[in-house]
Amino acid sequence: MDMEVLGQEQSSEQLDLEEISRKISFLDKWREIFSFHRLGTNNTTPQNHEGNHISADENEDGTGIPQPKGQGHLPSSGLCSIPNPSIISSKLGGLPISLAMAMKLRQILFGNTIHVFSYNWKKACFRFHDPSSELAFTLEVGKGGARSIQMAVQGSIIKYLLFTRKGKDCNFGSLCEISKKEQEQALAAALAGILWAAGAAQKATICLVSEDTYIASTPDYSVDNFTERLQLFEFLEKEAAEKFIYDHLQCFRGEGSHGVILFLYSLIFSRTFERLQMDLDGTTTQLLQPNAGGFLCRQAVLNMILTGRASPSVFNGCEKGRSQETLHGVLTRSDVGYLRWGKDALEDDRLSQVGSMLKTPKLPIWLCNINGNYSILFCTNRQLLSDWKMERLFDLYFYSGRSSQKKLVHLTIDTHSHHWERDQQEEKHGPRRRFSPVEMAIRTKWSEATINWNGTIPFF
Repeated sequence: MDMEVLGQEQSSEQLDLEEISRKISFLDKWREIFSFHRLGTNNTTPQNHEGNHISADENEDGTGIPQPKGQGHLPSSGLCSIPNPSIISSKLGGLPISLAMAMKLRQILFGNTIHVFSYNWKKACFRFHDPSSELAFTLEVGKGGARSIQMAVQGSIIKYLLFTRKGKDCNFGSLCEISKKEQEQALAAALAGILWAAGAAQKATICLVSEDTYIASTPDYSVDNFTERLQLFEFLEKEAAEKFIYDHLQCFRGEGSHGVILFLYSLIFSRTFERLQMDLDGTTTQLLQPNAGGFLCRQAVLNMILTGRASPSVFNGCEKGRSQETLHGVLTRSDVGYLRWGKDALEDDRLSQVGSMLKTPKLPIWLCNINGNYSILFCTNRQLLSDWKMERLFDLYFYSGRSSQKKLVHLTIDTHSHHWERDQQEEKHGPRRRFSPVEMAIRTKWSEATINWNGTIPFF
């Protein structure tokens, strides 16, 4: 009897050992997966007090706040994508970034080599709304400084869909009926067009994240486990750049891709550091400005997207500043324009007024800065700004980028109504209507315009 019990105990111990071995093997498989995902980052990631490697993302719980000690970090959903489609093979043949290039990049962006992008910047990418929705042609935009870039790119997407793609009618219906493939083509065309213009129509440089890390941390440079893995690809033809972006679109639109930052890097390298130094003036020595724990784009970034040149101001040409220094404005009409209105803006400050080069673009599309919030206005009639008769009575469409907006706002603009007609319109909708910031922005272009919201409650 004792021998039988002993045999059962030995058999049970053997089963326990087999179960333990099976679990260890299972954990080893997951360890291999995680190691594959972090390929090329092990040599430069910081270490914790126990000597274990930790990444920049592991220092945060996804909100930019350090995790309490003793609390584990769960793998993000991106770790389950093997291989990660937002990371390219190091054998693709791009030019690896150097320490000198990375430090120049940081310096032109932040004014130093220590600052890194915040969480909102890192998660920002170029993702469309569902193709079946009324906003199929619009990007989902987030919070923070990356929003202005997303909205500026949105203007170029509308430009492509309405006015430059072949074989399609430029009407509102064609915008709302685009497929997923047409979304992808529009994004690739918009990004390539912006980079090509920044490269003076001579070249475009595209930055992608590779598997390998090319830069280690130094006392003068803080790693972010992203910039140090860049490869640069240079194209001497716009069509080739567009095809390359289309083939690697997931690097700009995928979750966890850092798509907006990648595009900003590509924009800077396309423009080149030498041209940027000539574009900027004494008012702007860096492209981003600190704000509430994050960074906002200065006007030079938006002008670089809109015009190809990183001019810091919005007036036409060059002006003399208060100290008689030369200030750089916009030199030529752009395809996509710019309107700005703020409740605290000084109307008599000529240096802050948007000039005609941006107010009257080649195409009827405007990036709008309204009280610091970015949005898009556009008209489907290409002739609006080239035939004065078209500006008598016309329609504009407004996209605010708010998550609550489910369809475009349709506005009817009447620039030749009599003052008593404007008074009746304002009385009909109440006295507050005349103070709508959207209307005020429109009136910086058409000063006497009457705006009909066609049943939509005006935005305040």
